[in-house]
Amino acid sequence: MKNWTVYLSGEIHTDWREQLESGAKQLGLPVTFTSAVTHHETSDAAGDGLGEENQQFWRDHKSAKVNAIRTKSLLENCDIAVVRFGDKYKQWNAAFDAGYCSALGTPYITLHDENIIHPLKEVDGAAMAWAQTPQQVIEILKYVTTA
Repeated sequence: MKNWTVYLSGEIHTDWREQLESGAKQLGLPVTFTSAVTHHETSDAAGDGLGEENQQFWRDHKSAKVNAIRTKSLLENCDIAVVRFGDKYKQWNAAFDAGYCSALGTPYITLHDENIIHPLKEVDGAAMAWAQTPQQVIEILKYVTTA
């Protein structure tokens, strides 16, 4: 049986990642989850080892590039991505990840509430599925990995 690699992208302020991991484990799904660094301070400081910057733009620029080493590699090697959009913050990085998946031909599932359908219409349009709950994603993963 194939072991599927599922990349988890997006919102970091709720426990949706843990819900997916727990649900997949409970069902014994052949899934390995990967993700970007989800700790704000660590991610923001990813480029600090390359030298101090006086302007925030350049600090963010360096850190974005260092973070992209991980993100790009994991996205290019995943079988499926789950892209979560929360209500509290704009997840521009998640939209970028969805677009990257689309360009690569990597299937992805969007995960978000109904109240943000309109701003995500293009992102959802390229997705293979739109889920509103982690449990729905688990059901999709169950079907895809074991059917």
